[in-house]
Amino acid sequence: MTREEAKDKIVEILKTVHTINPERLKNITEKTDFITDLGAPSTELVNIVAKAEEKFSIEFEDDDIDDIGSTMGDTIDLVLKYVNKKQPAL
Repeated sequence: MTREEAKDKIVEILKTVHTINPERLKNITEKTDFITDLGAPSTELVNIVAKAEEKFSIEFEDDDIDDIGSTMGDTIDLVLKYVNKKQPAL
């Protein structure tokens, strides 16, 4: 999975978060912060992570969840770490 594919799927998740204005998702980058740029409450990060686990069919370690930042890039990094663990390299 590419970073762009992961980003697109995470944007799909963010579209389901009622506290995020969908207009803010149009120009999202890896530096976009879910809290400061998108206005998501910090408590919503747990739901975003849970939805990512479901969407990507992965399960994060608690320590990784505790250490995750609040940017799109942080979330992409974490998702790809687990997706790549699941899929053996070619």
